[in-house]
Amino acid sequence: MLSKRHLPSMTALQCFEAVARHLSFTRASEELNLTQSAVSKQVAQLEEMLQHLLFRRVRRRLQLTPAGDLYLVEVRKILTQVEMSTHYLLSYGGETEVLRVATPPTFGARWLIPRLNGWRHRHPNIHLDLRQELEPGDLLQSRCDIAFFFGASTLPGAECVALFGEEMVPVCSPAILPAQPLSDPTQLADLVLLQNATRQEAWHEWFLSLGQHSEHSYHGPRFDTFYMCIRAAQAGCGVALLPRFLVEEELSEGKLVIAWEHGLQSRSGYYLAYPEHAAAVPKVRAFVEWIGERLEG
Repeated sequence: MLSKRHLPSMTALQCFEAVARHLSFTRASEELNLTQSAVSKQVAQLEEMLQHLLFRRVRRRLQLTPAGDLYLVEVRKILTQVEMSTHYLLSYGGETEVLRVATPPTFGARWLIPRLNGWRHRHPNIHLDLRQELEPGDLLQSRCDIAFFFGASTLPGAECVALFGEEMVPVCSPAILPAQPLSDPTQLADLVLLQNATRQEAWHEWFLSLGQHSEHSYHGPRFDTFYMCIRAAQAGCGVALLPRFLVEEELSEGKLVIAWEHGLQSRSGYYLAYPEHAAAVPKVRAFVEWIGERLEG
């Protein structure tokens, strides 16, 4: 570890970042409410400590040196982290706990968040920090306490709680359906099959479950999330194969309709996971129990 004399002060880093952003000592000093000489001194001391010039003047204009460019990237990371940590502590204080929850974006918005009403009342000292994750990844590495995911029933180093399965149904805007009812499910391909990056085999498997084959199973616009697929289907861009529970609202309101009455039961399901060592942690146990109650209700 570097000794204290080899660690720059926060003031020096702030001065360097401001000068680098404005490429002006004058504007940096105005922003930081310091004198120009004070800012110049901080940068000079930083350059002396690093034994590298961070700025140079070319035709009377200030420019970053290659070393300055490199250092700026790291300094911005440090300042951003300090700012985030400060806001974090100011937001949550010292008497509360934070439960970090990772969730796929559409699942989180459509299923999880509506079931969090009342959590704060029952657990006022446990604040939820929700973040979106397309893949569950490594719970320990991500520093999440809870992760929701779709897949097999196991996750390395984690306890997994089964939530429910998934029925995929083809939906589209009523405006794009032909006046005459479809006589064959493969005719859906004429309406454009919307693809989802997380279910790349879905259309192929859906047709197979009907004893059909379509050469267009993998063709069509591709979207990263179910939410994007939902919006594309609503906009009349084509037919999307989506989990029924994620489009119940649109179906009940008539914004989407079932294009062919056949559902595909996915082989995988939705799970809640938490690190093996966290089974007895009160905030984790409380959240697992809360979700269990929501499922029973």
